[in-house]
Amino acid sequence: MYDNEEGQGPKSTFSTYVAEGDQLFQKGEYVKAVESFSTALSLQPDDKNCLVARSRCYLKLGDAESALKDAETSLQDNKCFFKGLYQKAEALYTMGDFEFALVYYHRGNKLRPELQEFRLGIQKAQEAIDNSVGSPSSVKLENKGDVSFFHKSNGVRPKNLNHSHKRESKKHGRKMDKSEKRAKELLGELYSDREYLEKLLQDEDLIKGKIRTGERVQDLIVGCISYLDTRTAFWQQQKPIYARQRDRKLMQQQWNRVLHKPPSDPTRYVLNSLEEIDTALSVGNTESGLKKARELMKAVKEWSEEVLPNKREVLGNLHSYIGNALMDLGNMDKALHQHEKDLELAKKGDLMDSKSRALDNIGRVYARIGKFQQAIEVWEEKLPLACGGLENAWLFHEIGRCYLELKLYREARDYGSRSLMAADEISDEKWQLNASVLMAQAELKLGNYKACVTHFERALDRAKLLQDVSASEAIQKALREARHRVIQ
Repeated sequence: MYDNEEGQGPKSTFSTYVAEGDQLFQKGEYVKAVESFSTALSLQPDDKNCLVARSRCYLKLGDAESALKDAETSLQDNKCFFKGLYQKAEALYTMGDFEFALVYYHRGNKLRPELQEFRLGIQKAQEAIDNSVGSPSSVKLENKGDVSFFHKSNGVRPKNLNHSHKRESKKHGRKMDKSEKRAKELLGELYSDREYLEKLLQDEDLIKGKIRTGERVQDLIVGCISYLDTRTAFWQQQKPIYARQRDRKLMQQQWNRVLHKPPSDPTRYVLNSLEEIDTALSVGNTESGLKKARELMKAVKEWSEEVLPNKREVLGNLHSYIGNALMDLGNMDKALHQHEKDLELAKKGDLMDSKSRALDNIGRVYARIGKFQQAIEVWEEKLPLACGGLENAWLFHEIGRCYLELKLYREARDYGSRSLMAADEISDEKWQLNASVLMAQAELKLGNYKACVTHFERALDRAKLLQDVSASEAIQKALREARHRVIQ
């Protein structure tokens, strides 16, 4: 906290305020947690993990806009910061921007496929989209329940308003203008809830009241109406999924015609096409993205390097996209072939980033099909190309996991230790958890039970800090067994 004397700054260190904020968050004291994280950020304004932590507090307090702002700030320097991606997706989901949330859940899942949070996010966002667009009735508000928290300091809540507004509307028989008809079409059965809220505004006694938190009922009602109007505009501007699918079918003939000759601006055309492919794969339209990538590759191969100067790099990107799509579809042999093509082009063009990407993907294919020694060799070749602590923490951990599968437990422990060091350097709790579990498993196999207990205890602390219930339960079970062996 800040000193009471004017002009005084924070009284303690950044890490102290962060730890205090974490404890307050776990206790459910989110307002105080925000204060602690805000004080910490006054000392280190660009700390990504602290921004994400404060964003989580804002979400708990119902302030999704502030949560989104912090999440986006955490991504400014590193667009692949997975915690920021997850928090941005959560904020967008809370705000009702389900389609945008789905994109960021998919991007996070693409970077960190082992994390359950992104898979669950994809599922709930897709269900929300289906409910919101495909079947409005499934998310309809129940009139008698949605405003049950309203209470007045004086008087009694009006009765039967949820039915009277419908009868009055019919009695007047007014005609809807085009914008109202469009709003009714987009909101579906939620449109009647909007009418109900508008009717509530006409009750002068009701709108003068306040809810338990002190907020005026009138402000809440106006906010709800504004939200529904915002959703109407959102759904109108962002085509629903079924409309996009229809448009894609209509555009296929034009697409095929374009592919036969270079467009007037090949570079812009390729960039736009790659963006479309990436978006399709990010939101789970794997087969559509795969088809687009193959069509673009066919066209690019026919163009000369005079038409497209970075042709080799573009082809490498397309091999990578196709390989990842084939992996998602379970076709590992063909996926491996595509990633090897990407690596071949990268070596010919001395493209280090592309080489790193290709080695990463080849290793993932080998690990997925159980060829752990090959995965280790490929990933060890990638090690000098790794950039940043997060990539190192991931890479060391995956190599260690492969050694564990091969029953080479000392090597698994050593790489687990390297992963933990990399995770500690960037204060990444998730990879601290993963690395500690790996080291504990290796020590258990080596018969070093005390060391095993120590690593499991650290992993349990990280799991509790991350509020990962399933991980905590699994670690507690393993910890009990390890302690039992120590006693023996």
